[in-house]
Amino acid sequence: MKISGFTIIRNGVKFDYPFIESILSILPVCDEFIAVVGDSDDGTREKIESLRSPKIKIIDTVWDETLRTGGRILSQQTNIALDHITGDWGFYLQGDEVVHENDLDIIAKEMHNHLHDQNIDGLLFSYYHFWGYHHVCVTRRTYRREIRVVRNTPLIRSFRDAQSFRKYPSVEAFSGNHPGIKLNVRLINARIFAYSRVREPQKELEKVIAFERWWHPDDHISKKYSGKSAFDYEQVDMVAPFDANAHPRVMNERVKKSTWKFHFTKPRFSLKNRLLYSFEKLTGWRIGERRNYKIVSRHTE
Repeated sequence: MKISGFTIIRNGVKFDYPFIESILSILPVCDEFIAVVGDSDDGTREKIESLRSPKIKIIDTVWDETLRTGGRILSQQTNIALDHITGDWGFYLQGDEVVHENDLDIIAKEMHNHLHDQNIDGLLFSYYHFWGYHHVCVTRRTYRREIRVVRNTPLIRSFRDAQSFRKYPSVEAFSGNHPGIKLNVRLINARIFAYSRVREPQKELEKVIAFERWWHPDDHISKKYSGKSAFDYEQVDMVAPFDANAHPRVMNERVKKSTWKFHFTKPRFSLKNRLLYSFEKLTGWRIGERRNYKIVSRHTE
């Protein structure tokens, strides 16, 4: 069995993404790692080169400004990475996603167990969405699970803004705007640590504005953020405390160096979300949850 890790990144240094920690977190179980590096002006490529791993192959790209709407550029770049992997499985991480070292053996075992089970297209992970390094979001506004391991086939492609993947009847169907088919996945006992909201407020706002360029036109962004000098971390439904000692080992240095800490005051629920949150806490069922996958309870070996 051969495992290919892959990621996309652009200006990861400038916007303080933990992309090096992300790569290092799964490199031990990968036979190769494809890093698609967009045209950066901050030394992002050089940081990846400095790892000096023979497993890592860098693909240089230029981001197409005509693909700004809907995050399409992220999907296009992810598909470039998919086209370069050579393993049986592709293990995908975004630039702010990290895997815990305690989960690597579990993930590798699940890939091995399902290698010849063609009914399984990918593996589904549970998520920790961080709000600062000491809290995780526990609201409906964050997704609980997502696909991060996919079978290597030209029929599986990145979907929409690269949050997930879909399968297509043919290569021609994908290029012909076929909506795609949800993947059959196995939910595994492994976690993705998503560090999307851990920067101090001024730097977080800079990152958010730059990132939103790939979804919205400039006038929309200017109007939305006019007069703002910092990201408003208080606009969050609910967070739960997280033990700083429970982060993946590769993140320890970042957590120690962070001088900003989010202090939670009170929930910011709308009445609708408060009721839905209470129902979910009581039953474990998230009403109306977006699921871009079909969970297969057991493999068919």
